[in-house]
Amino acid sequence: MSERERVVGALVGQWRALRELVEGFDPAQWAAPSPCPGWTAHDVLAHIVGTESILDGAQAPEPTGTPAPYVRNEIGALNQRWVDHFRALSDADLLDRFDTVVAARTAALTAMTDAEFDAPSWTPEGPGTYAKFMRIRVFDCWTHEQDLREIVARPGGTETEAAEIALEEMVGKLGYIVGKRAAAPAGSTVTVILTGPLGRTVPIGVDGRARVLDAAPENPTVTLTLPAPVFARLYGGRVTVDEIADSVRVQGDHLLGHRVLEASAITM
Repeated sequence: MSERERVVGALVGQWRALRELVEGFDPAQWAAPSPCPGWTAHDVLAHIVGTESILDGAQAPEPTGTPAPYVRNEIGALNQRWVDHFRALSDADLLDRFDTVVAARTAALTAMTDAEFDAPSWTPEGPGTYAKFMRIRVFDCWTHEQDLREIVARPGGTETEAAEIALEEMVGKLGYIVGKRAAAPAGSTVTVILTGPLGRTVPIGVDGRARVLDAAPENPTVTLTLPAPVFARLYGGRVTVDEIADSVRVQGDHLLGHRVLEASAITM
């Protein structure tokens, strides 16, 4: 299976999972607040529809009014414009928009060649490839599935290819988290043990710059053990370190361990 086949398959499957999840939402659930500040469940799906609409060639709505206080950057402002734009739609009409844009995007992605998929492209993280952009789309859509599941207290979605790719994207940032954001000192090592669904062990060493190691050190400076889904919510800025304290085990340098946990909140 090529990278294109894997990522496209995961993204299309993720859209299907989202559609199946919200199919039975009642009006109160659609209007319920989500873990994303200022957004309801309706707004979460509107954000996904808006992003995929841009990728399908649509023009973004014009900004209206003063940006909300939770909008932190240009991408956040763009996301909010789509959310505001779709708030006038009924839940059923929003679902129709979702179905239409997902069908168009599925057809476009399926028709791409491997060379087109691997071509240079802008991504939300800067210059990259279209493949990288679509991996980020998998991460974003999967994370918002978790937001929607939290609203209706229906856990799941952690044993899919989309979940695997989403976690790969998060784990890929651990060197940056440990070295840059947590400022781990030179010579230190951090082992992150993620348990449960999507579980894995990720050792990071700091030698000039922090990077993921091929093998875990025998005596790491600190070891952090926590469920992979909890790490995902921390990474997404959905929970604080204090809120997950009972789910995390810190062995070794507790101060560095706490800094790494605090630095793990990358997105919101």
